[in-house]
Amino acid sequence: MSGKQQNHHRTTSSRPRSKTLFLIIPLVAFSLLVILYTFFSSSAQPSVSYVNSSDRPETSFVTSLEHFLIHKAPKLTSPARDDTVRGESDDDDARKLDEMVFERENRLLSEDPVGFPIKVYVYEMPKKFTFDLLWLFHNTYKETSNATSNGSPVHRLIEQHSIDYWLWADLISPESERRLKSVVRVHKQQDADFFYVPFFTTISFFLLEKQQCKALYREALKWVTDQPAWKRSEGRDHIFPIHHPWSFKSVRKFVKKAIWLLPDMDSTGNWYKPGQVSLEKDLILPYVPNVDICDAKCLSESAPRRTTLLFFRGRLKRNAGGKIRAKLGAELSGIKDVIISEGTAGEGGKLAAQGGMRRSLFCLCPAGDTPSSARLFDAIVSGCIPVIVSDELEFPFEGILNYKKAAVLVSSSDAIQPGWLVNHLRSLKPFQIKELQNNLAQYSRHFLYSSPAQPLGPEDLTWRMMAGKLVNIKLHTRRSQRVVEGSRSICRCDCWRPNSTASNSFSPLLS
Repeated sequence: MSGKQQNHHRTTSSRPRSKTLFLIIPLVAFSLLVILYTFFSSSAQPSVSYVNSSDRPETSFVTSLEHFLIHKAPKLTSPARDDTVRGESDDDDARKLDEMVFERENRLLSEDPVGFPIKVYVYEMPKKFTFDLLWLFHNTYKETSNATSNGSPVHRLIEQHSIDYWLWADLISPESERRLKSVVRVHKQQDADFFYVPFFTTISFFLLEKQQCKALYREALKWVTDQPAWKRSEGRDHIFPIHHPWSFKSVRKFVKKAIWLLPDMDSTGNWYKPGQVSLEKDLILPYVPNVDICDAKCLSESAPRRTTLLFFRGRLKRNAGGKIRAKLGAELSGIKDVIISEGTAGEGGKLAAQGGMRRSLFCLCPAGDTPSSARLFDAIVSGCIPVIVSDELEFPFEGILNYKKAAVLVSSSDAIQPGWLVNHLRSLKPFQIKELQNNLAQYSRHFLYSSPAQPLGPEDLTWRMMAGKLVNIKLHTRRSQRVVEGSRSICRCDCWRPNSTASNSFSPLLS
């Protein structure tokens, strides 16, 4: 073939290839644009869509509880699959368990780094401590108008503190239905990092007669402390949901080495005795919000309607640190674009608070009878920037979340200065407010208990925080087993400095 013919052949054969490339390149570019758009759209929007309505997580305590008791509980009442001791155990049982735990940890030392998932053993307690109390709530919450001495509806209070239900319901669900990767339930005590005590202390406190409640507390205490795992660690690796500050009060002194799930750390001595609670030992969990979540659509629609600068609805007369409320009420009443009103926690109060929060830029969250208040979490899920005036407040999951990025933190002394608080809020620039609102929208998922429990929800963050305590718990458990009592100072909770912002005589030396 001549050179001219070869060139002609190459030229004609390359034309189809050029046409093909001309068609392929735009298609590839368009595909890349679609992929990038999908990625950034999904990254910017944290909400999840569900093909089937049955896949949507349930966030209502009452609805979830009813489904749990009627549909799930009957399947869970089969004979126990674990080795919970149903009777008294002796010191030999604790020694044997300790040997098995030691063998397991030796095996895992070189294979399994400390981390997720943490392993939790859930005690199979008698029904009078678990299912019977849930049924008691379920059968009475529609029929009662019981109120506490300060007028709060009893059943609404139980819902606010129902963290015991949400954690337990997730832990005992079949693994095929669970979505959390941070924790796994184990059925042998020697395999456990932690031991969860599923006793509903808040329901029993509010719905049982006083003496009946105290008797049940004593029974639960004896049942748990008879377990070999308790005797081995003296309860240091046991988790008690004691979320209402009045619950389990008569027997707390016997479980003060255990891990308590609390709403806050009160340093006044009104709720917890010195040495009973500490951040090193215990864990702060958020209240269950009283109001409905303002989702992405709600946040978008409510943005132009947020014309109130600062909103508060609740009781202005409180004890202890809550006395700040009356001072704030007097200082802020009558100021333009500020709403401060007295209110209760009933159904009407819930709707009024929810509406007010969704029409406001900022929500005032002062201390109550304790440093914490459910109002903080109502504000967060309502998209209303919390203005926190509670000097001794400890936040849930603060090892993970930075509240300064989603709230305005103000000292009590500043807040009660004439004109200071309103001027401070008005001095914030639009971009600062927008940044707080965006962070708040991202944070709301961390305070929504649900069934099934969701990744990065409060149940998940509970176990992520708990993982950080594990090595220290093992240290104190082993140390207690070897230290001869009286031979040296044994570190106890009551030797730790209490949570307090008050000044003391040593402050100049420490500064």
